[in-house]
Amino acid sequence: MNMIKYCLMLSVLMILNVSGLMAQDKMKITVAQDGSGDFTSIQAAIESCKAFPDERITVYVKNGTYHEKIKIPSCNPNLSIIGESVEKTIISYDDYFNKINLGRNSTFYTYTVLVEADDFYAENLTIENTAGPVGQAVALNVEGNRCVFKHCRILGNQDTLYTAGQNSRQYFTDCYIEGTTDFIFGAATVLFEGCTLCSKANSYVTAASTIKGKQFGYVFRNCKLIAKDGITRVYLGRPWRDYANVVFMNCDLGAHILPEGWANWDKTTRDQTAYYAEFGNKGAGANTDKRVAWSHQLTANEAKKYTLENILAPVLSNEPSPTDWTRRK
Repeated sequence: MNMIKYCLMLSVLMILNVSGLMAQDKMKITVAQDGSGDFTSIQAAIESCKAFPDERITVYVKNGTYHEKIKIPSCNPNLSIIGESVEKTIISYDDYFNKINLGRNSTFYTYTVLVEADDFYAENLTIENTAGPVGQAVALNVEGNRCVFKHCRILGNQDTLYTAGQNSRQYFTDCYIEGTTDFIFGAATVLFEGCTLCSKANSYVTAASTIKGKQFGYVFRNCKLIAKDGITRVYLGRPWRDYANVVFMNCDLGAHILPEGWANWDKTTRDQTAYYAEFGNKGAGANTDKRVAWSHQLTANEAKKYTLENILAPVLSNEPSPTDWTRRK
C-alpha cells in the first residue's frame, strides 16, 4: 500500500514538473518597464525563450526607452519583437569605435541590436545608437537569414545599419533609416521597399560589399531619399568591396543627391567591378545626364527581373517562398 501511494505521489510530481516546464515555454511574452509584463528587460525576455522553437515566439514590448545592448543569438530563430508604437518603443545604446577599443574591427561590436538568428521579425521599434558623430557606431547589425523589419526607425550616424552575412537575405519595409557616412553597409542581399533614407551629412548613403557572383545586393524600390537642412552633396553609394551591387528603382531622390550619383572607393579600381544602376527614379536628384560613366540605367526589360521573388529567391528547396516570409509577423 505504501509503495502504491509512493508511486502515485511520484507520478503527480512528474506531471506538475512537466507542466511547470511547459508553462515556461511561453509563445507570447510581454516586456514592460513598469513591471506589468513578464519581464522589464528585452534581453531577459529573449534569454527566456526556448531554443529552436517549433513555432514562432512573439515578444511584445510596451512603450519606453530600453537602454540595452540586445543580442538575438542563432539559437533563437523564429522570434518576433513587436513594439507598442514606433515613436515610443525605443531600444537605445551608445557604443562607438573608440569606446569599444577592440582594435581595427571595433566597428562590429558597437551595435545596439545584433540579430544572429534566422527568421527574425521586428515591427514598431526604434533602434538607435546615440553615440553621436564620433565615428563608426552601429545601431542595427543583422546577420541572420530571412529577417524582416517593418515600420521601424533605425537611427545613428556613421554605419547606422550593418547588413551582414554573405548568404543573408533581408527585407525592410516602411522603415525610416538615417545616418551620415556609409549608413547602410554590408554584404547581404537586401530589399528596401517604401523606406525613407535620411542623410545627416554630406557623404554616402550606401557602402555595399556584395560578394562576387551574387545577382542582387541592395535593391531600393519606391523609397524616398531626403536630407537634413544644409546637406547638399550626397552620393548614392561607394563600393566597400569590389563587387558592390546597388540598384535604386522608382525612388524619389532629393536635391541633395549629386549629379554624378556614385563615387569610387578612394585609391581602388572598384569602379571596374561594382554594379550600380537606376531605373524610373524621380525628384531633383534623379537626373542621370551627369551620372558617372561606369553606372548603369536599366532598360524596362532588365528592370522586370527585380521582383521580390527573384531578389530574395530561396537557396534551398525546403525554404518558404519570399512572398511568405516577408509577409509574416
